[in-house]
Amino acid sequence: MQIVLLSKHKCISFLKLGLRSSIIAFIFISIINLKVSARGVPESFADLVEELSPAVVNITSTTILAQKPEFNPSIPPGSPFEDFFREFQDRNGPNNAPQRRRRGSALGSGFIISADGFVVTNNHVIENADEIEIEMIDGTLIQAEVFGRDEKTDIALLKVKADKALPFVEFGDASIARAGDWVLAIGNPLGQGFSVSAGIISARGRSLNGSYDDFIQTDAAINRGNSGGPLFNMSGKVIGVNTAILSPNGGSIGIGFSMSSSVVQKVVTQLKNFGETRRGWLGVRIQDINEDVADALGLKDTKGALVTDVPEGPAKDAGFLSGDIIREFDGNTVDNTRTLVRIVGDSPVGKSVSVIILRDGEEITKVVTLGRLEGAMASSAEPKLEPQKTIIILGMTVSSLTDEVRMDMDLSKDINGLIVKDVEVSSDAESKGILKGDIILKASQKLISVPLELKDEIDRSISSGRRSILLLILRNGARRFVALSLETKTE
Repeated sequence: MQIVLLSKHKCISFLKLGLRSSIIAFIFISIINLKVSARGVPESFADLVEELSPAVVNITSTTILAQKPEFNPSIPPGSPFEDFFREFQDRNGPNNAPQRRRRGSALGSGFIISADGFVVTNNHVIENADEIEIEMIDGTLIQAEVFGRDEKTDIALLKVKADKALPFVEFGDASIARAGDWVLAIGNPLGQGFSVSAGIISARGRSLNGSYDDFIQTDAAINRGNSGGPLFNMSGKVIGVNTAILSPNGGSIGIGFSMSSSVVQKVVTQLKNFGETRRGWLGVRIQDINEDVADALGLKDTKGALVTDVPEGPAKDAGFLSGDIIREFDGNTVDNTRTLVRIVGDSPVGKSVSVIILRDGEEITKVVTLGRLEGAMASSAEPKLEPQKTIIILGMTVSSLTDEVRMDMDLSKDINGLIVKDVEVSSDAESKGILKGDIILKASQKLISVPLELKDEIDRSISSGRRSILLLILRNGARRFVALSLETKTE
């Protein structure tokens, strides 16, 4: 008879063992299994919850609405009271009616991070609120004010005044958290009051829509009202702020997202110090490098951030050019645009940093003094088309820019290139997102202003064995590179 015993690490087979040997082996393997299954699994979360709950708060917002009280008495025409009620209504008309307060539906959670009353929550929990009130676990109600907020990370910092030192919790190091670690979420789900849920970290480094996203995904139950509440590790440290859920019905299905404390701590520190965020600004517009773009540029890999435009700012002052590839920033390797955005944003305003770029196959080091991101906005223009003489190439109908077209499209006189008049259906240009009204500024990193120059660059690329050509496109004030295939060249 063959007996197979399985553990997490081994599969041990015993063949024709005596009873005593089998029992000893069974006990040995059972001990191994017990140790493995018990590793990291708490017997109860009760002690931890009891310790942390006093620092977690429920948040309710109040909005002041200007509403006239409804008062429509039925008065028979000609009644002696008709004039009286008409005069009453005139005195209390739309301009004189008292405003009524209505308790807003924005319910959320938060947590106290200092004894003097700083509270962290989500920005969307308190956005547009006229009054904010926090409730502690013992029922104490305290008015709060917005100290600072950051829409990019959906983080807000509140301040409350209390007669005594408040219980608080501390941030932990989210960078050492691993998928599979136990976590606790405490908050105010669906307005039900203080509630605790437990689960594990499902994944790290998740991104939803923001440039600065660094979400921890967890299967701990998170619902509406948990927003702004803390996600704790088993040491009782905050490693995330519960922000969003992925759900087809609005309820928890085990896919929740908490903004990592690695991001939140930096934002909170700036909000406490300045009342606002102060992110570093390099002053370039960038895009990721895909395989087509890499081939068109003759690159061996797709790492780095490709500069599409250099408006007025720090990078332009440092000599950056459109077409540069940023490979390293302040000693940090740049894998893609998301990496660069986060590194730059975390850098202090005014800091001088070294940036390694790749230009025409050669590495160049530039030193840039960073500006401040906030307030740096790019302008855009709405294109208007004007019929012009055209040629068809690579599935596009293009023509040179004229002064009349520049005026119609509100383009500056120093803009030169080709305007795309039409794009063939099912062409590579269409599949790559080129649209009617786009301006082609460069081909193979060279400025072009007449169709013949584009044709010449295409011919050179084909002669050199390239499978695609890189075009710099201008659309509504924004620039981006597009690599078009040369395998289906049309003229």
